[in-house]
Amino acid sequence: MSIVTLQLGQCGNQIGHELFSAICGDVRGTHGLCSKKENESYHDACKERFFSEEESQVPVARAVLVDMEPKVINQTLSTAARSGYWRYDEHSHFCQKQGSGNNWANGYSVHGPRHKEAIMNLVQREAEKCDRLGGFFTIMSMAGGTGSGLGAFVTQCLRDAFPTSFILNHIIWPYGTGEVIVQNYNSVLTLSRLYQSSDALLVHENDAIHKICAQLMNIKQISFRDVNQVIAHQLGSVFQPAYTAESGSHYSRNPLGDLMETLVPHPEFKMLGLRNIPQMPENSLAYSTFSWPGLIRHLRQMLIANAKMEEGIDWQVRPPRVGSSIPSSHPMNKPQHFNTSIANLAILRGKDVHSVDLGSFQDPSLYTSWLNPQDAFNAWKTPRAFNKENKHEDSFHTLGETSLCLKYDGRVDNTEQCLCSVAYIHQYTKFGIEEEDFLDSFTVLEQVISSYTIL
Repeated sequence: MSIVTLQLGQCGNQIGHELFSAICGDVRGTHGLCSKKENESYHDACKERFFSEEESQVPVARAVLVDMEPKVINQTLSTAARSGYWRYDEHSHFCQKQGSGNNWANGYSVHGPRHKEAIMNLVQREAEKCDRLGGFFTIMSMAGGTGSGLGAFVTQCLRDAFPTSFILNHIIWPYGTGEVIVQNYNSVLTLSRLYQSSDALLVHENDAIHKICAQLMNIKQISFRDVNQVIAHQLGSVFQPAYTAESGSHYSRNPLGDLMETLVPHPEFKMLGLRNIPQMPENSLAYSTFSWPGLIRHLRQMLIANAKMEEGIDWQVRPPRVGSSIPSSHPMNKPQHFNTSIANLAILRGKDVHSVDLGSFQDPSLYTSWLNPQDAFNAWKTPRAFNKENKHEDSFHTLGETSLCLKYDGRVDNTEQCLCSVAYIHQYTKFGIEEEDFLDSFTVLEQVISSYTIL
């Protein structure tokens, strides 16, 4: 099944371009870890998901590009076309001359309704190109106005127009130090709307990716492109074909559906986090060796300690005791930094993947009590390495991250304080977003936070 990607706003378009570039580079690569037949099967599955081909034989990304300013879209279209390896459909983009001014209300209440028909016509056209539509993958930031506001509006439109299709929103959590002065408002409004429309939200935190660039990739002057390339690599390692337990000797044909079935067992819990190991500069790979037991051990502790990278893992964090008479949510039984999971998916790529022992991830103490660990953990595998790495690669998704919920809690508290002081509210009320809309958003997110907190 094919996935239609929606690149929304400056951030969404830049990450989307890096993602398609990473996927195309992976398809074009030669990989010595698998047979020619295996490689061809992998190529076919990938192209069906992400690209269509026209008479020119140049793969065309299954994507719709949307921004309220033309600069980034023009750059994205031209850069992809110049590569000669893939391109965007020249008719699958929409832009205007004036942006949203980092104002969620402007994107949601003004640009959204005004341009709904034009944008949804592009989406419908792209969906009709698919022999079998698997769903939609949206890429957006939560800090600005177009990605967050228009992105939330478009997601609601997708749900209305395609009620049976899966929708996965990829959202970029802004830097804690603040990129935009009203980013707390934008984030709270975005999350509350998406939680009601999306099937799942995959979160990348800018602060965490920035640390990966600095400490693992050894990048001295970190640019947004560096951050976006790390994000794109992680996303590609998730979405590229792999064998599921049910797919047997064929690559999964319904990637979004399989992800939802595996990671979203309850509609109240739809926040997904991603961990990837190993992560290092490309020029260091030739001098590095990995063993699956070592990677698995590090990845499990990253999950337990809620670490986003292998460097600096807190090895003192341990799961709570199973069978204790004290409720799992009680502070005496739940270590301060322990990350309780609802569901986990491990994706292994590389040599000898089918002989790897993943039993440590089925430990009942890692999971909430209301789901059987046998159902909570799944593994997808392929001997085909991802991108330029002829090494072992292991990607991990977790749902139900306690620390992430605490960040939501802090952001909601900060936003409520700003609202009480009436700070910048006039920027939203002039576009039709009233205090009641904020209060409704607080109610939605406080319920979500409460649900995660008692895990």
